[in-house]
Amino acid sequence: MALPDLNLLVTLDVLLAEGSVAGAARRLRLSPSAMSRALSRLRETLGDPLLVRAGRGLVPTPRALELRERVSQLVQNAEAVLRPAETLDLKRLVRTFTLRTSEGFVESFGPGLIARSGAEAPGVQLRFVPKPDKDSTSLRDGTVDLETGVVDKDTGPELRTQVLFRDRFIGVVRSGHALSRARITPASYAAGRHVVFSRRGIAKGRIDETLATLGVAREVVTIVGGFATAIALARATELIATVPERHTQSLRAGMFSFALPFAAPELTVSLLWHPRLDADPAHRWLRDCVRDVVATGGVAPRSLQRSGEARRSSRTRRKG
Repeated sequence: MALPDLNLLVTLDVLLAEGSVAGAARRLRLSPSAMSRALSRLRETLGDPLLVRAGRGLVPTPRALELRERVSQLVQNAEAVLRPAETLDLKRLVRTFTLRTSEGFVESFGPGLIARSGAEAPGVQLRFVPKPDKDSTSLRDGTVDLETGVVDKDTGPELRTQVLFRDRFIGVVRSGHALSRARITPASYAAGRHVVFSRRGIAKGRIDETLATLGVAREVVTIVGGFATAIALARATELIATVPERHTQSLRAGMFSFALPFAAPELTVSLLWHPRLDADPAHRWLRDCVRDVVATGGVAPRSLQRSGEARRSSRTRRKG
C-alpha cells in the first residue's frame, strides 16, 4: 500500500487555520492555483470536501472541524522532532552514565570526574564497570555509554574514538626495595621476581620480547588481572610490577617508581563510544568532562571541588 504524502498534513493544517485558499497560499508562499490543487488532493485523500462555499467565503465541514485540533497537534509534534536539540540544562539533567574502564583509570581520574560532574550536573550518576575484555557489544547494545582503552584490531570498526593521552610503562617496587638503592640496568631489572598484568593470563608479552633482544629474561612468579592488584602485591612483597605510568599515578603513592632501563612500548589510550550517541548533548558534555579531567592529571579544579563540598554540606544540614 502506497504511503500518504505527509506534506499534505502541513497544507491541511494551514488551510483549516486560515479557512481560505488565498490566505493559506500566502502563508505557505504558494500560488492560489497550486493551493487549489493541494485542496483537491486533500479532498480526494480524505473523501470529504473539507471547506465548502458559504456566500463569499468558505466554511469547514464537520469532518474538517473534527480534524483541526488533531492535525495541528500532529504538525507541532513533527516540528518538535525535526527541530535541533535544545540547549542542555545541566542543572536539571537526571541521567545515569555507564563507563567501562580499567580500575587504574578509575583510581587516577574517577575522583576528578565525579567532582566535575557533581558540580555541573548534580542529577547525573556515574556508574563505573570493569573492563574484562575488548568486546564492543556493550557499546553497540547501549548497556555502556562510554569506554576507555587502547584501539586495536579487535575494536569495533563503527565506533567513534578520540585519543585521550599516551602512556608509557614504568617499574614500581616497595619503598626500600633493592632496586631503589642502585642504578637500574636491564640485567638488574630482569634478575628480580615479577608480577605481571594480563587479562588473558599470559605470562610473556612485549616487555619480555624486548628483554630477549637484550639477552636477558625475567622471572614471572605471579599473573594478575589488574594494575591495582599488581601494585598492591609489589607494595607488600619484593615483587617488581611493570605498569602504565599515568594510569597508576595515585596507586603508586609512597612507592619507588622508575623508568625502565630499555625502550618499552607505549600505550595510546582513547575514548570510545557508539555513533548513535555522537550528537547527544548530554553524552557530548560527558566526553568533554573526561577529556578535561584527564588533561589536568585527574584533579578537578578547586572551584569545582568547593562547589561539590558546599552541596554535600547543605544536604547534611537539611538532613540534620
